[in-house]
Amino acid sequence: MEPLSAKVLDTGGEAAWDAYVRSHSLGTFFHLAGWKRVIEEAFGHRTFYLVAERQGAICGILPLTQIKSLLFGNSLISNAFCVRGGIVASDAEANELLRREAIHIGRELDADSVEFRSSGQPSSSWQLGEPVYVNFRRAISDNDEVNLNAIPRKQRAMVRKGSANGLKAEIDHDVRRLHQIYAESVRRLGTPVFSRRYFQLLKREFGDACDVLTVVNNGRPIASVMNFYFKDDVLPYYGGGLEVAREVAGNDFMYWEVMRRAAARGCRFFDFGRSKRGTGAYNFKRNWGFEPESLSYEYFQLKAKPISDRNPLSPKYQTAIKVWQHLPLSVTKIIGPLIVRSIG
Repeated sequence: MEPLSAKVLDTGGEAAWDAYVRSHSLGTFFHLAGWKRVIEEAFGHRTFYLVAERQGAICGILPLTQIKSLLFGNSLISNAFCVRGGIVASDAEANELLRREAIHIGRELDADSVEFRSSGQPSSSWQLGEPVYVNFRRAISDNDEVNLNAIPRKQRAMVRKGSANGLKAEIDHDVRRLHQIYAESVRRLGTPVFSRRYFQLLKREFGDACDVLTVVNNGRPIASVMNFYFKDDVLPYYGGGLEVAREVAGNDFMYWEVMRRAAARGCRFFDFGRSKRGTGAYNFKRNWGFEPESLSYEYFQLKAKPISDRNPLSPKYQTAIKVWQHLPLSVTKIIGPLIVRSIG
């Protein structure tokens, strides 16, 4: 076998990178090169997008982002702000080379750990984190009636309730309505909000592979979600609803509209994304008939210290969450982006 080499992604090499990601069974939307530009511009973090090559041909890729903060320490993550990541490689030799390169970069950055958000078995020298998250993904049909009947009866009734309430779904050309609704929604959960600029960068970077669907009730936007499209998957990623959305089944109607429109677009899998076990989002997705798939991420500890606890369900964060829920929305929009950039 010809010798391997590893390098950082060159400017102008993004198209070849993305072509490799799309051709590989383990390639995901979160491996695309566009995340490098978004993360650097939105948060100012350093990124290291590694390419393994053999005779000039790509045989492996690994997107890495350094998250350095007072709150959670210094980590090298693949991929930050994403539910997936890790190595995509054509063979074991390329996989091992990229692992070594990630550890080498982590040590040069004096990082505490390297984290791969992949769902495969870890290398013998790596460890699996606690299975805090699960993912929900299911095949969908090109037939609306088949998809509707696949939803359990009680949840199907909620979808129909939204339609009966006269709700309308609209595709937005900007992120203003999404960000306002999302900011209110995550404040209720006690979670810091991303900046509107981050959403703008995502929409600009991914173009037709990203859209925003907003649900309107009597002319008032009540729920909104940003969706990603990759291969034959649709991924509703950032979404939320106002309090009134619960009363009129706005969230239920919204996700049904995403599914219906994605099926018409040619998508054959609906990826509901990750949720923490025991949360409202977890239960909501189970109600749609989706079965959870455990996500256990890989870690390589570079220093003898515990893996940083970013889980908002942890008891040590409960007081801060309660305080956050009572802050004015205008304040959370200012402070939130400063906090969330450190979480990754």
